[in-house]
Formats: sequence, structure tokens, C-alpha cells
Amino acid sequence: MADLRSGQKDAYELILEAIDVGIYKPGDRLVESELADRFGVSRTPIREALQRLETQSLLTRDGRSLIVASLNHNQLAELYVVRAELEGLAASLAAQHATPEEIRVLRDMVEEDRKRLDDPAALARSNRRFHKQLHLASHNRYLVQQLDLVHRTMALLATTSLAAEGRSEVAVAEHDAIVCAIEIRDRAAANDALKTHISRAFETRLKLDSAGDGGL
Repeated sequence: MADLRSGQKDAYELILEAIDVGIYKPGDRLVESELADRFGVSRTPIREALQRLETQSLLTRDGRSLIVASLNHNQLAELYVVRAELEGLAASLAAQHATPEEIRVLRDMVEEDRKRLDDPAALARSNRRFHKQLHLASHNRYLVQQLDLVHRTMALLATTSLAAEGRSEVAVAEHDAIVCAIEIRDRAAANDALKTHISRAFETRLKLDSAGDGGL
């Protein structure tokens, strides 16, 4: 099991990362004292972090306990609708505003991901970095803030859709199409490529769920 330590991260970031990497899964109860021991911090910042996560609906109440929230089918569908629209806008703005250096970084990320096709966990981490870099390349701080909230909620999804058979290769090809559109400064094509990418990821999650593989 992963061992997360405080370092330069605050309690909120540590708990969120623990949820993101699957240390704490939907339905798991979070206890202040246990979290403080795990991360080597006092209970006060842990308590404040739990309150913040509850406010963001990442944790929910079960009696007096706080548990990691889960997403039902409708919530998942709503999340992907918002994600597709916001990320499509980010890709469109990146095609307009990204610097040559930012575009080269995105291109390098795609090429590096071709080496990770047999490692879904590593590719999932790289996928998050790619999308974050794309958000920043939009050069719109308000959009980035909203996308940060969406991607924090994505941490509630127990597994990555990249674990599905054949999905890794397709996802990297979709990233390539997004970057190609940004490279030629085609806003509409970047928007469309990004929305296609999110739509196919959602479809994969639905198939995993219907097969009982815990893909949500």
C-alpha cells in the first residue's frame, strides 16, 4: 500500500491524493486520529481538511462518521457532461493561446505515454498530468479553477478506464489528435477531439460497470 507523507503537501492534499490512488475508496470511513498517524500531522489540520472535503461533496455523513462519497449513475453522467464541456473549451482556448513551449510539452507527454501502454496505473497518473497541462495551456484562470474541482471529484472513481482492454492505446491516440489540433491552432478541431476523448472514456466506464468490474 502506498505510503503518503506530508512533505510539502498539506492535509487536504494528502487525503485527496490517498482517495485518488485508492488507499481510501468510496464507502470507507475516515477517522481523524488514523489520518493524523498515517500522514504524521496533528489532528487540527486533518479536521479542517475533512470539513473542506465534506463541503466539496467528496466526503459524506454516515451518522457521526465521514465516509468517502460515491457517485451513482446519474451523478457520473452529470460529471462527464460538465467535464466534456469544460475540457472542450480548455482545448479550444489552448489552440488559441498556448505558447510553443506548452505545445511541445503536450507533444512530449503523448510520445512518452506510448511507452506506458502496458502500465495502466502509470498511464493514469500521466493522463492526469496531461489534462492538467492542457488546462493551464488555456490561459484562463477561472476555467482552470472549475476544472480543478471537476478533477477532484474524479478521484471518487475507484478505477481508471485505462485499465480496460485496448483502452490505453486508443486513449493515447485520442491525446495525439487533441495535440495535433492544438499544434495547427484549430480551435474547433481541438474542442471536438477533446469531447470525443471524454465521451469514449465515459462509454468505457459504463461498459466496465455493466460487466460488474467496478469500473465506476
